[in-house]
Amino acid sequence: MDQKRRTLIYWGLDAVLLSFSVFVSYLIRFGGEIPDAFGAGIPYAILITAGTTYVSFTILKVYQCSWRQASVGEMLLIVKGTIVAHLMSFSLSYGYRLVDEQVVIPTSVLLLIGMTSTASIGLSRFVWRLFHVQTLKLQPHHRKALIVGAGSAGGLVVKELLQVEEVDLYPVGFIDDDPKKLQLRILGIPVVGNRNSIGRAVETYGVDTVIIAMPSVAREEVAKIINLCKETGVQIMLLPRVSDVIDGKVSISLIRDVHVEDLLGRESVEVDLDEISGYITDKTILVTGAGGSIGSELCRQISTFSPSTILLLGHGENSIYAIENELRRSFPRVVFRPIIADIQDSNRIESIFDEYRPAIVFHAAAHKHVPLMEQNVAEAIKNNVLGTKNLAECAHIFGTERFVSISTDKAVNPTSVMGVTKRISEMMIQSLDPISSTKFAAVRFGNVLGSRGSVIPLFKEQIRKGGPITVTHPDMVRYFMTIPEAVQLVIQAGALAQGGEVFILDMGKPVRISDLAHDLIRLSGLRPELDIQVVYTGIRPGEKLFEEMLTSEEGATASKHNRIFIGKHSPYSYEELGFVIRKLEQAVKMKYTYSSEKELLSLMHLIVPTYQTSLEKPREMMKT
Repeated sequence: MDQKRRTLIYWGLDAVLLSFSVFVSYLIRFGGEIPDAFGAGIPYAILITAGTTYVSFTILKVYQCSWRQASVGEMLLIVKGTIVAHLMSFSLSYGYRLVDEQVVIPTSVLLLIGMTSTASIGLSRFVWRLFHVQTLKLQPHHRKALIVGAGSAGGLVVKELLQVEEVDLYPVGFIDDDPKKLQLRILGIPVVGNRNSIGRAVETYGVDTVIIAMPSVAREEVAKIINLCKETGVQIMLLPRVSDVIDGKVSISLIRDVHVEDLLGRESVEVDLDEISGYITDKTILVTGAGGSIGSELCRQISTFSPSTILLLGHGENSIYAIENELRRSFPRVVFRPIIADIQDSNRIESIFDEYRPAIVFHAAAHKHVPLMEQNVAEAIKNNVLGTKNLAECAHIFGTERFVSISTDKAVNPTSVMGVTKRISEMMIQSLDPISSTKFAAVRFGNVLGSRGSVIPLFKEQIRKGGPITVTHPDMVRYFMTIPEAVQLVIQAGALAQGGEVFILDMGKPVRISDLAHDLIRLSGLRPELDIQVVYTGIRPGEKLFEEMLTSEEGATASKHNRIFIGKHSPYSYEELGFVIRKLEQAVKMKYTYSSEKELLSLMHLIVPTYQTSLEKPREMMKT
């Protein structure tokens, strides 16, 4: 029904109700027998009441309300409208009396008309809402839902579940930690216990799905509740945070499955927008590895701060093409330049810096796969060390303002080729900083959930195929972050950089990989070891049971941001480090043999003595 037709229906309905209200008000005022002297004023009273009500309701847009979803706010709007109409009626009735002394509408009648018209119109809208809103009953096809959180958000969830026929969930109980709510019924649904009662309630009521409706509660608390719900083996769903729920309206479509990142229990990163916009806005930004998980997210978040140009540098044309198209659609005012290039090609990198003169460089391009780099030592060095060297030296030569390199916790006391090459790249940009006007910094963090090559996509693929999930060791632990929060902190670290720092991101508590595998199985609606097996395959080359965020010589100090810490500067000069790196460069250009691989590993051990390799570590190579 269109708005015009709906308004005409309301007008007709209100005309009847207002006429009835006027007549009833006269009967009440005169005890059931209306004197002829006052009866002559009834038509005028109806005309005045109807006219002023129509005008008032039109101004206040009462006729534009949807009464099927009406609440207290709409009812208060009717009260406000009738009060305004009533005040107008007093003025008009006094005017009639001046024109025709025979027309007298008693003030007491006008007061009664105001009350009866408010009651009759309000009741009509309430009846209209009741007529159109039907509360669903539990049907055989319904899945039973337990709602965790008996507050306003939980109430809204239940209200929608009881009214939307297309939803196959039916609420059977609330869980809430407030003892005052225990045994109460909210919208007809009982509060059956606190969080410790979740398991018992699932069993007692035959619950199929638990919906956590606590959008304003801290993420850490939500993570604790998710951990309790995991033990029940039923589906777990989550209402988004309060910032994601607009105007207090909850839609069933907003309720989503629990994701692995919800289990981390960390609050959102808070960034200093003024600091970030101050060094990014209207600047030319170069992002290497722009088609990768971290690089592409860097481009998305940097674009929100209105840079003049973003250079999307990558080696894979398909990934660069995809991120370029996405960014052009989302940020039409930013200029994007796709650049296909290999950071190992020093001439190509120099030409890019010469042409575009980037003010800021975010270096995310790297070989990151630990077992693969153990088998391809020279390629890891060429990309992670020499590629970084090409970029850093060009940034120095062409006057780049800031250079932020993405590093890893695997660079700390490294046991892998990937880790030691990233540690050398950290040391290299730290040693270059004192002799350059460019502010060089590295940002070190652990695994990111969902990135290419990480365990999460692998586990999900193994679950889709029916298992088993392969875990290297039952005691292996790793630090995890989501991609967006890691990138936010990287951008913030760029604002904090004064030159030469290794910024260490607060990764929270380490997560046991085997627990992560079991959680993913449960979140997929399956049972660990029954539906999906978890198989332990043994630690792979280069891996270690746990990662560290600081080397022994680094003592982290606090920064201005509570999630970012700063490690001490490298003790090496650029000349000292450069000598061994040149030897590395010469070695990778040799014909690749087992003996040359041993030389590469030995040279990297000389640069990073904490690198744990079983090969000999000759010191004489450091001599000129």
